[in-house]
Amino acid sequence: MTAGSLDTKYRLAAILLSIAVAIVLGGCVVVSTGANPLSVYLEIVRGAFAGRGLEETLARSVPLVGMALSIAIALRAGLVNLGGDGQMLVGGLVAVLVALYLPVPGPARAALALIAAMCAGGLYAWIAAILQLGLAIPFLIASLLMSYIARGVTSYLVRYPLRDPSTGMPETHRVLSSARLPNAILDLPISMGMLIMAVVAIGVVVNDRSGVNGFEWRMTGLNPRFAQYSGTNLPRQTQRVAFLSGAVAGLVGALIILGQQYRFTDGALLAPGYTWSGLMAAVLAMASPIATVVVSVFFAALQVGGFAMERALGLPAVLTWVLQALIILCLAARPVLFRRR
Repeated sequence: MTAGSLDTKYRLAAILLSIAVAIVLGGCVVVSTGANPLSVYLEIVRGAFAGRGLEETLARSVPLVGMALSIAIALRAGLVNLGGDGQMLVGGLVAVLVALYLPVPGPARAALALIAAMCAGGLYAWIAAILQLGLAIPFLIASLLMSYIARGVTSYLVRYPLRDPSTGMPETHRVLSSARLPNAILDLPISMGMLIMAVVAIGVVVNDRSGVNGFEWRMTGLNPRFAQYSGTNLPRQTQRVAFLSGAVAGLVGALIILGQQYRFTDGALLAPGYTWSGLMAAVLAMASPIATVVVSVFFAALQVGGFAMERALGLPAVLTWVLQALIILCLAARPVLFRRR
């Protein structure tokens, strides 16, 4: 048995064990509220996958998978991208501006809006990489602080020069229906955003497993000095990885704007907490692309099921966030809970 397969089995076992222990601990939390843990978990599963719950889970999975992959791409190469909020905001704002004001037909406008959003998010993350390479500001700090800049600038723009005066909210004009992404394809509950994100996920997985860049990223994440000795251009790779990570985050902002909200509203992109849920998913999956996608869908189902459980049993949906936190804590304790011989 190869070392790679052993490592994959170890990671999978560690993730499953973390989830199992967290479910038990979460059950103890539920018991302390006086509720039945089995009933709670049953309602979560039913709410996430039964009836319209499945559609809601798939829809919520799109931004969660995107933000988790954005973070996993950076983690794979040894970078920690905490600026997903800013990159998503920049991408969403650029997407809505292109969709509103570019004088081209609707479908072409939507396609160009997606491309522009990816470029904007990528360039915004690339600036953080340049700050690390040129001024020795860690990428983690630079990307996080730039999110606050993006939040302030976008908030000002949609509150004043770009605001739609016909509404009482700080938001832009509404994107025309011709420039929106369809929410159903061939009468199936599959949106264009789901297909686009599936293509992105497949591309990330293929590059990670078979591409030269993916191999160099993994090697850099494990041992940057060895990667440099082997001929990897670390400054160039840092810029490339940062751009791709930000581009995926910018794409997420565009998909939400063009496929769900249809206008840029101040604070609407950040309210669901996609960046931090994506960070937890990427950490739980140990930055493995396939595992990141699976864990992201799992977290999306957990959140959607939590709202259904709240409606059915009257318990707060925040219990699902407690469960997510317990899963991450158990994973962090895996050297004690699960020892590899």
